[in-house]
Amino acid sequence: MQLHELVNTLGQDLQRRYGEKVHKLTLHGGFSCPNRDGTIGRGGCTFCNVSSFVDESTQTQTIEVQLNHRSKEIARAKKYFAYFQAYTNTFAEVQTLRNMYEEALESADIVGLCVGTRPDCVPDAVMDLLVEYKEKGYEIWLELGLQTANNETLKRINRGHDFECYAEITKKARANGIKVCTHLIVGLPKETKQDNIETLQKVLAVGTDGIKLHSLHIVEGSTMAKAWKAGKLESLELEEYVSIASELIRMTPPNVVYHRVSSAARRPTLLSPLWCENRWLAMTEIGRALDREGAQGSLLDQPFIFTQPQLTSHN
Repeated sequence: MQLHELVNTLGQDLQRRYGEKVHKLTLHGGFSCPNRDGTIGRGGCTFCNVSSFVDESTQTQTIEVQLNHRSKEIARAKKYFAYFQAYTNTFAEVQTLRNMYEEALESADIVGLCVGTRPDCVPDAVMDLLVEYKEKGYEIWLELGLQTANNETLKRINRGHDFECYAEITKKARANGIKVCTHLIVGLPKETKQDNIETLQKVLAVGTDGIKLHSLHIVEGSTMAKAWKAGKLESLELEEYVSIASELIRMTPPNVVYHRVSSAARRPTLLSPLWCENRWLAMTEIGRALDREGAQGSLLDQPFIFTQPQLTSHN
């Protein structure tokens, strides 16, 4: 069986609900991060060099230009989410955010927003703005970078917030009808498989609508890169990541949508593990593991049951 038949993926979730393919268009709003500019800290998270995950050349392009460019790259879809991804996409004055978000929403093909941010950067004014768009009929996803629920690890990686901060903003967002996607990293320094399991359990206890899962990348320019080059930090082997990721998926209720089960970075920015150059490699192996051991939710006796989404004709 293929991965989407074993995991409730975002692609098929959107296809079921909208009756056609819907894709996310990644945008760069030119935002900074309070953990990099001195607002709460400097240097950022110890794993961070965001240029390995985003095309920095888009910083000088308008949102409209970026949307047009991205939509031409995805000819299979007619509807899109505007995905503000790089850095902290709520870290600005509300009017600045409004101008940028509404520039994206002006396109008739945009059905919603996905806003990547930190849990400590969603003040009430920003939440009210997102609720305003939700009430206008747009689907809004707040993508919160948690990474781990272990507060000691959060301190160790210089994250700048604790799990309690994440829990508070997640509850507030979901109470206001804003969907939350939680970002988690497997393989953080000194964390074990049990830490990953406990993180998932805490996230599920708070409540979440989606999860993004990937292994730790050691990237050039990060604090962790220095430790790795000195032989003081190891990265996960593919087999270990697949084992942990597949178990976490099997522990996840089938109604929770997986936006991602692996991700990729490129050399020369990527230092380790090199298998992360090809995200399909991990996805394929996770699919095989789930096919052998059980689909999403199977460890809860709530296995995901695949239903072929219906497509709407564009003729």
